[in-house]
Amino acid sequence: MDIIDASIIAIYVLLTLFVGIWVSKKASKGLNSYFLGGNNIKWYFLGLSNGSGMFDISGTALMVGWLFLYGAKSFMLMWLWPIWNQIFIMMFLAVWIRRSNIMTGSEWILTRFGDDKAGRASHKIVAIFAVVAAIGFIAYFFEGVGKFMTVILPWDFTLQIGNSILFNSEQSYALIIIFLTTIYTIKGGMFSVVATEVLQYGIMVIAGVLVAGYAFFAFSDVEINSVITSEWKNVFFGWELDTHWDSSKYQAFNDLVDSEGYKMFGALIGMSLFKGFFASIAGPTPSFDMQRILSTKTVKEAAYMAGFTNLILFIPRYLLIGGVVVIALVVLAPEMIANPNLTGADLEIILPRVINFHVPVGIKGLLLAGLLAAFMSTFSAFVNAGPAYIVNDIYKKYFKPEATDKHYVKASHIASFIVVGLGVFMGFFADSINSLTLWITSALFGGYVAANFLKWIWWRFNGWGYFWGMLAGLIIASLQFLLDQNKGNFTEGSMLYDLSNISAIYLFPIIFGFSLLGSFLGTYLSAPTNMEVLKSFYKNVHPWGFWKPVLNELKKDDKTAEKNSEFWLDMMNCAIGIVWQSSMIVLPIYLMIRDYPKMWISLVVFIITSIILKFTWLDRVRKLPN
Repeated sequence: MDIIDASIIAIYVLLTLFVGIWVSKKASKGLNSYFLGGNNIKWYFLGLSNGSGMFDISGTALMVGWLFLYGAKSFMLMWLWPIWNQIFIMMFLAVWIRRSNIMTGSEWILTRFGDDKAGRASHKIVAIFAVVAAIGFIAYFFEGVGKFMTVILPWDFTLQIGNSILFNSEQSYALIIIFLTTIYTIKGGMFSVVATEVLQYGIMVIAGVLVAGYAFFAFSDVEINSVITSEWKNVFFGWELDTHWDSSKYQAFNDLVDSEGYKMFGALIGMSLFKGFFASIAGPTPSFDMQRILSTKTVKEAAYMAGFTNLILFIPRYLLIGGVVVIALVVLAPEMIANPNLTGADLEIILPRVINFHVPVGIKGLLLAGLLAAFMSTFSAFVNAGPAYIVNDIYKKYFKPEATDKHYVKASHIASFIVVGLGVFMGFFADSINSLTLWITSALFGGYVAANFLKWIWWRFNGWGYFWGMLAGLIIASLQFLLDQNKGNFTEGSMLYDLSNISAIYLFPIIFGFSLLGSFLGTYLSAPTNMEVLKSFYKNVHPWGFWKPVLNELKKDDKTAEKNSEFWLDMMNCAIGIVWQSSMIVLPIYLMIRDYPKMWISLVVFIITSIILKFTWLDRVRKLPN
């Protein structure tokens, strides 16, 4: 690595630590300051922070590999998460969530189910889910940053005692970066997280623009088009993927498409749409994006923040991804074909190999700083969010309700170290970024969906239904993870072997079904939630759905109470928003591969959908109370 690149990275790390620790004094005022920034942070800073937190290094490496192999339609693989849950949050969920005026997602549950035995059971289970999810994501980041740094940096950091390897180089690098990030995150809470993430977002945008600019001017249209086919550029698809690569030169990549598990693309996208609709209405999982919503000053600013997150995230991120993929297509693809070891390797290595060998000095340092920023911002967001549930929703509520703010902040520091330690421990046993991605998005979140979908739309759904629905989902998701991690130990042809080799996305209906069954049984085998709790919740949050008995009771006290009749308008806005979001993803891709007709179509779609949303969404938000 050139001294210029190393210096840029060192300056970035020192600057991040300085900013994070410098603002940390604001976090010591209490839990609200520590976890929500005292509800005193500007909505656009929270939006930049939220966008920065989603710009993670592991996901970026995965998306580079997907775009390289599958072409333009690969952006739909992001629906596995699903990324358009951010659109649902923007259109109506941010408003519903922020109206609660609480600190965490599990505390919010008490406003829905009450503070009786059933409500507390639902409160505990969502707090447990939040901590498990945070640990899972930390493992995901641990796996990603270690793999990335090992390819980029020249030093071997393998630690061993005698002949026994304690940590390999990947694990050592990951531990160092995680330690540095944990220091300022624990020290400063939400203030440090937001301040550093705004800085990191700026670095990531600069890095993305520079890489895109280099790729655009260093490689010609002819060089790019000599590698990719018309099918590679096509966003439309059938039930099964057509041949993406020129068989005479790149058959190894066609074989890789067949073996990766996404060949039945129509079925995969259909399952992603089915899962995505329910997952998106279920709302954000109790993690960093919910903390950003709860940190805004007002309901109106929560909606602004959610919309701004969508606007600022995708174009710079896909400029970076598109730039890296163009370099990989022209320079790395022939190398990979010539070297079978590279062709058969994880697609996740494409990003670090491009940076290591094919990016100029200076730009390389900024790009590495940007990707390191991407990791640190996302990691710090989860380290801030997860412990909030341990301290506020478990420790404070059930063990020590009368302690001082200083005591709770110290407890938050300890909880943060515990969450990070467990995440790192889990990361040691993960096979790959892709396996963790599929587990988190399909299995773990699959267990979350049913209960959290029902809590918005059905008045009769109660705390015990929520508890058993979530518990059933968590158990099945955990079993799926154990099967996946031990599939090499099962006898071929056995039931366990067959189950362990099913992709997690296709198990979503099973996990969803078990969770739904637990939700219904728990609900119907126990008493309804107290009507006063339901009336308070409905009056405050005002969701649409099946709330007629509650509305009728509410009208006895308040003649002005009305039904929320905006379901179809919200769904129309979500559909338009998904197209709007997709246009921001494919626009930079088509720019980078010089497919100008499709680029202009994408730009026109972006402009038209933006104008429509101005009238159907933004004007409505402006009428909300401050």
